[in-house]
Amino acid sequence: MTSLVTYRPPRPPSELDAAFADFLRVDVASGDAANDTIRSYRSEVELWVAWCLDQGFDPATVTVTEVKRYRQALIEANYSPITVKWKLSILRRFYDAARNAGLRPDNPATGVKAPRVRQATEDFKYLCDEELAKLFAAIPNPDDAIGPDKVRRLRNLLMVSMMALQALRTVEVHRANVDDLLEKGEHLTLLVRGKTRDRIVHLRPDTAKRMREYLTLRGTGSRDKLGTPLFATVGYHGGEGRLSRRTIRIYTDRFLEVAGLKRPGISNHALRHTAATLGYLHTGDLRAVQEFLGHADPRMTSRYAHVVDMAKRNPALFIPVKLGGAT
Repeated sequence: MTSLVTYRPPRPPSELDAAFADFLRVDVASGDAANDTIRSYRSEVELWVAWCLDQGFDPATVTVTEVKRYRQALIEANYSPITVKWKLSILRRFYDAARNAGLRPDNPATGVKAPRVRQATEDFKYLCDEELAKLFAAIPNPDDAIGPDKVRRLRNLLMVSMMALQALRTVEVHRANVDDLLEKGEHLTLLVRGKTRDRIVHLRPDTAKRMREYLTLRGTGSRDKLGTPLFATVGYHGGEGRLSRRTIRIYTDRFLEVAGLKRPGISNHALRHTAATLGYLHTGDLRAVQEFLGHADPRMTSRYAHVVDMAKRNPALFIPVKLGGAT
């Protein structure tokens, strides 16, 4: 990815910074934004401000022309259309905050459209049943180990199952706490702290059995500012620290490589797509899959149904002509 800016020393805070800081605190996610979201917003605005200063523009007085030039710079730096769209959306919110604070009368980012996304909304990657089975077979079997190694293997098996069977996002696996687990009769549930709302996930019986085994062998973990991490380091001198999203991705990629499944588009998030697609394939219940994923908008979920249904109802299958000319 081409760098957009050269290094510049930090500049003193401005009224614009103060307005955006207040916006992040009060408005994003109705005042309850995750720290990751706040950091992401801040880094995008910092990139925009640095680019403006690099170009000799004042971020407080830019016009729509400068925003369009920034869009072009992002495109030339090989950012994807989806990423450009996201970056521009944050700029719009940045200047909305400035306008609401009375710092300028308009929003220069309004109406600046992102490049057209040519990728079909249904063009996402996922694993089929057989591939998913291969992935789980590539994870070292906990029953073949003892002590800390067994705990580590159980943790890795459960991390992957949370994404590939229970449809959790990487960040949701990272944030998961022991405190979020709850026994409800014969069922074990997990309170998942999602991007926009929390949801209750009912663990499959085999996953629940492994989870209870894992927690029994692991024992009481150390708390951090988020709680007692469900997935933490095991047997290292650094203690039982919460696994980072990067570490979770590294483990997932390693197992995908071992299984011979690693290819462009197949990574952590593809496992969530896998759970959603296979869940709909084997139930046909779109509403249940929507709740499963924690989608507020059913249109987000419908793309999984579209992929499955189009494969089953492909019009080409019903054309009464055989290859080779026979009818």
